[in-house]
Amino acid sequence: MKIDLTDTTSSKINKSLVLGRRAIGTPAVGMVLTLVIVTDEENAYDALKAANEASREHPSRKLVVIKRVSRSPRDRAKARLDAEVRVGADAGTGETVILRLRGEVIDHAQSVVLPLLLPDAPVVVWWPVNAPIDPAADPLGALAQRRVTDTYNAEHPIRELADRAEAYTPGDTDLAWTRITPWRSMLAAALDQVACEVVSAEVEGEEFNPSVELLAMWLAGRLGITVRRTASIGPGLTAVRLETDCGPIVLDRPDGSLATLCVQGQPDRAVALKRRETAELIAEELRRLDPDDTYAAALRYGVERLVEGGPASDAGGSGTDAGSGADSGAGGSGGGDAGGRSASGAAAPKAPDADAPDAPDSGDAETGAASAAADGASGAGTAPAAKSGGKKSPAKKAAAK
Repeated sequence: MKIDLTDTTSSKINKSLVLGRRAIGTPAVGMVLTLVIVTDEENAYDALKAANEASREHPSRKLVVIKRVSRSPRDRAKARLDAEVRVGADAGTGETVILRLRGEVIDHAQSVVLPLLLPDAPVVVWWPVNAPIDPAADPLGALAQRRVTDTYNAEHPIRELADRAEAYTPGDTDLAWTRITPWRSMLAAALDQVACEVVSAEVEGEEFNPSVELLAMWLAGRLGITVRRTASIGPGLTAVRLETDCGPIVLDRPDGSLATLCVQGQPDRAVALKRRETAELIAEELRRLDPDDTYAAALRYGVERLVEGGPASDAGGSGTDAGSGADSGAGGSGGGDAGGRSASGAAAPKAPDADAPDAPDSGDAETGAASAAADGASGAGTAPAAKSGGKKSPAKKAAAK
């Protein structure tokens, strides 16, 4: 059932919702949350379709806020609200209200949305595109317990990740982080099967993909190791390689669907690792409404490296400084793990001497970290560390001669 309202108010919209429920014979409100979708006309259809599919698992009242651009000064000075109310089969599981704002009311969207929120139910705000830098400071974001953005659709994803870290507020999350949940689960399970120390890692994926950056930050922060970020043609994440003291662990997904897990001493295994649709990502985020501390730790760990090195310096910006920042960064977000890693911990005291940051002929930062690891670590960790570097340092050339 659809009800169109032109030049209306929030009070009339609420009355239409009640009348619609009675007309289809379901006067009770059976929704568990309110999902506010802030988007534009171009992306409204796709966003609402994903929300309707997610509502099968989470029955909700969906409020789609579309801020329309007025073409003339006269229209911009006049406030107008048009609405489309959908209940029953037309709204999926729950209710849907599409709000089109024009004129001055665009700057006061929260006053339109507030009377339509379900009483005593959590509120989630989702920006499919054009999300604010500080979602918690946005008038609509201030109404929500959970704020969902998608850095993948940003103009400059890596720069926006840095801005998100500076403005992070508990309750913020991003679909770029949600996309790597299967990767994190698979890597954690693989490491639980072996009694090895991880020496270094490499994350491979398409350029300007924030999910690749977040996975590299998570590995660097939790393990306290050097993580290199390399570019590929995609799609999305394509491979993760962990160098350990008992052999490499590789999770490779070249086609975006089926991955292969290779562990030293074990047969290769095929793993279903298909790229998920937006509806699945939103459904996952709606399962938990408490702050995601793991996302916050990964985001804050890598932001300084992204700003200093930039994506061009190491095809992504997170891996170049991961080795030199293992003492300071990993101590805050993953100090417990870093302290227990003998391969990286042994090399930590020597890193400042071998990794001269301002010397023009010292190679990149990763080469210095690898040289220090080669002097202080055991022979099992020397080979993986040497692979991650670029050129040989002058000291190694002299030793070779």
